[in-house]
Amino acid sequence: MARIIGGIGTSHTPTIGYALDAGKADDPAWAPVFAVYAPVRDWILERKPDAAIVIYNDHVTSFFFDHYSAFALGVGREWHPADEGGGARDLPTAPGQPALAAHLGRALMAEEFDLSFFQERALDHGCFSPLSMMRRADGSWPMPIVPLAVGVLQFPIPSARRCLKLGRALRRAIESFPENLDVVVIGTGGLSHQVHGERAGFNNSEWDARFLDLIVSAPDELAAMDHLDYARAGGWESVEVIMWLVMRGALSDDLSVVSRNYTLPSMTGIATLVLEDLAPGPVPSPAAPALFDEAIEGTYPFTLERSTRAYALNRFLQQLTDPAHRDAFRADPDAAMRDGGLSEEEQAVLRARDWIGLIRYGAIFFGLEKLAAVLGLPNAVVYAGMRGETLEAFQASRNAPGALYSVSRVAAASSETAA
Repeated sequence: MARIIGGIGTSHTPTIGYALDAGKADDPAWAPVFAVYAPVRDWILERKPDAAIVIYNDHVTSFFFDHYSAFALGVGREWHPADEGGGARDLPTAPGQPALAAHLGRALMAEEFDLSFFQERALDHGCFSPLSMMRRADGSWPMPIVPLAVGVLQFPIPSARRCLKLGRALRRAIESFPENLDVVVIGTGGLSHQVHGERAGFNNSEWDARFLDLIVSAPDELAAMDHLDYARAGGWESVEVIMWLVMRGALSDDLSVVSRNYTLPSMTGIATLVLEDLAPGPVPSPAAPALFDEAIEGTYPFTLERSTRAYALNRFLQQLTDPAHRDAFRADPDAAMRDGGLSEEEQAVLRARDWIGLIRYGAIFFGLEKLAAVLGLPNAVVYAGMRGETLEAFQASRNAPGALYSVSRVAAASSETAA
């Protein structure tokens, strides 16, 4: 069973990544930043965690306000650095841990944390700025990551207490994962800073020190503070430090402070805190959420595992809503599928119009519905094909056998057999 070996609290200002990329380790103005991260890197390389849960926020880079979530869990296989306006940082692709991520998603939803889930979104400095300081000497990442994005930019945002509760639920979720993994939880953000308005440049090192005391010894006191309390003490954007409470909530109270460091080079109080969790592993383990992939014969629930496996296929089908993509597919299906990054297996099952094969592979029906519309076929052709029947045989089982429809602008009525 998985166990939490410790937690890391870290600032995530882009100045951290800048100092690293610009080779400022020997610059007196920047050397303190490297000193802050040296013990974090040493601990990570010594303990060799099998996975890290990274709690961070995006900075209007990969997420925007057309759809903004309070809690969004990354379930993808790999993670790329984002282009934040001046080109993406030259960092290697970070491996994901989709099996653990899917388990956490099920477990947290079971505890009534209503998450959204994402794949194929680049991660900005909120995640990669501090993580890049923890790499091995050869530049590789020391462990796979599961990113958990918290929406802290557009108010209303989650409360500090909600973040602490999420961390406690996260511990239960991790400890119910059946594989033997050592997991570290990393909370990012802050410390004191404000980057907008006439108050831009505000810092409060005294509050930063107090926050670092409380996150270890009295997290419930921090959880009782409201957003204005945080903003007054540390600057408006420093409210993001509530993400440290997710990390702290995931830890026991039997802790060892491995290291605590702080510097204030410019706009943001940069701090790191390494907490080793001394509590024994989960015995007995909490019950894992039940899987139900094969609970009902002839039924294929669209789970996170299926979504991750068939992401490229479902994305290709969803993009049939774009006229240019649709026209390219109609003109040269094979070229469109290759350009869409589909595997040979995915191309073959799509080319064969193997409706039940597509479902079994991981396609969601509502993508197949769009494909049928592009092909000029009514939905009933897909239904019949999944059952191994002709269209006529399937329609004979309906109350209104003559009713055919699709999601296309003009519903098709095809007598094409589907078996």
